[in-house]
Amino acid sequence: MKSLVLVTGGAGYIGSHTTVELIHAGFDVVIVDNLSNSRIEVLDGIENITGIRPSFENFNLCDAALLEEFLTNYPGIQSIIHFAAFKSVEESVKQPLKYYKNNLLSLINLLEGMSKHRIPNLVFSSSCTVYGQPDHLPVTEESTVKAARSPYGNTKQISEEIISNAVETNSAVQAISLRYFNPIGAHPSSEIGELPLGIPDNLVPLITQTAIGIRDYLRVFGNDYNTPDGSCIRDYLHVVDLARAHVFAISRLLSLKNRANHEIFNLGTGEGVSVLKMITSFEKVTGLKLPYKITNRRPGDIEQVWADTRKANRTLGWKAEYSIDDALLSAWNWEKRYRKSH
Repeated sequence: MKSLVLVTGGAGYIGSHTTVELIHAGFDVVIVDNLSNSRIEVLDGIENITGIRPSFENFNLCDAALLEEFLTNYPGIQSIIHFAAFKSVEESVKQPLKYYKNNLLSLINLLEGMSKHRIPNLVFSSSCTVYGQPDHLPVTEESTVKAARSPYGNTKQISEEIISNAVETNSAVQAISLRYFNPIGAHPSSEIGELPLGIPDNLVPLITQTAIGIRDYLRVFGNDYNTPDGSCIRDYLHVVDLARAHVFAISRLLSLKNRANHEIFNLGTGEGVSVLKMITSFEKVTGLKLPYKITNRRPGDIEQVWADTRKANRTLGWKAEYSIDDALLSAWNWEKRYRKSH
């Protein structure tokens, strides 16, 4: 009998790619997503890639009664991967209470549901934003979790603390928090990819939308940072690599190989790449010239961060395999295919 995994936010960017990798690995998947920042058509893409259409339920996890009804109707769930959260740094600065209410209440409801329905395994979608602007690079899992630079980042810090406290008092629940650096790219099939509703918050969709003519130019938020070319540096990893890490994490929990009730892993490539270098790489792999303008810094942005990935490589057995060029080309192919069909 296949193991059943609940993927919250599974119609979203990372959730949909993770669903594909879970199905490839032999898991059954049920998705819960309220489609606040995703589209139902993503299920078609998942089905086209895998030949399987995952079960889908549309509701908000902040509604405890609806979650309880759902968990009662799906008694076979053994593991949960929790993506469902608001994720814009910029929006969180403007609407902090929206972020605290949604991101924390949904997690609390899930943990209560896991306890009641005896669901033992949780993989949590965390973020490198928990490190703030680190004192030393690259960032290890033991690096100081500093005061968050945004309410979004703070919700990830608080969520990790909530999970740690919950598993201390309930040893029947075990968790892995995966601290993502910057996921980019799309599935090689171009069936699914990053599809933000409204103006994107992330760099690569802004690049591809500019290249295809939706935007007149790309805004580069600051060129006066203390970095080699003055633009911010991030650790960009291919979303398929990131998705595969969740399969490793679920398998680790199911096989009882975890060494603590709450483990934490950084997920990145271990290489920092600047915004201006990303533009150069995109131009190289596509042969296009990308128009951009330097503008003011953006509130909540940190200067530079990249991961020390040795723990994930050694302990989780996972390693990023795709290059930046691979990721940027896949993002461009996805953008072209999506615009052609819409």
